Amino acid sequence: MFHFSKPTTAEIEDAIGSASKVAPLKAEFIALRDGSKVEVPPGFAHDRLRVQLGAGRQAFESAVRGFEQWKQFDLGWTRVANPAAEIEVGNIIAVEVYSLGLWSLNLSQIVEVLEETFSFGFTYKTTRQHVEEGEERFLLNLDPFSGAVWYDLEAVSRPHHSLARLAFPVARFLQHRFARNSARTMREIAAGTKQELRPGQRS
Repeated sequence: MFHFSKPTTAEIEDAIGSASKVAPLKAEFIALRDGSKVEVPPGFAHDRLRVQLGAGRQAFESAVRGFEQWKQFDLGWTRVANPAAEIEVGNIIAVEVYSLGLWSLNLSQIVEVLEETFSFGFTYKTTRQHVEEGEERFLLNLDPFSGAVWYDLEAVSRPHHSLARLAFPVARFLQHRFARNSARTMREIAAGTKQELRPGQRS
């Protein structure tokens, strides 16, 4: 899972093909419609970040389009390596991460999707080809009364790869860094001020 070189297109495709052969997964920890009902198993960490992205239907629709293009992962040091994948139950999402001189490719399977007038989001569950074990929820909400647009990012996880267990504080730092960077990026997308990162630039 950890490499000194960037995964090639062939390696990414092979990993996705292998993960796609596994039977569809089911959510165990995070309820997409009501994250407050999460029961965290022993040994798992529970993280949640909720931020207001802006206000109004246009901000909400911009944020939804950002989700559909996987922009919440487009942080310079992370990206979705198969961006043509659609937000549909059963689809495999490959997230490429570069940090501390190492590359990793982390595959998860979408297990729930919510698409309503005032809400849009999904939950995915890690596969065996992931440095962590658990689930993560990405949810957008438009408050019909105040017009506020909210981004909820929630995760229940524990280290899966031996290196992630050995470097647990580093893994937790990267998880928190992702949440902060993702929230900032989505706020920029909702406001229409997001600029594309140049090669080598970090969010």
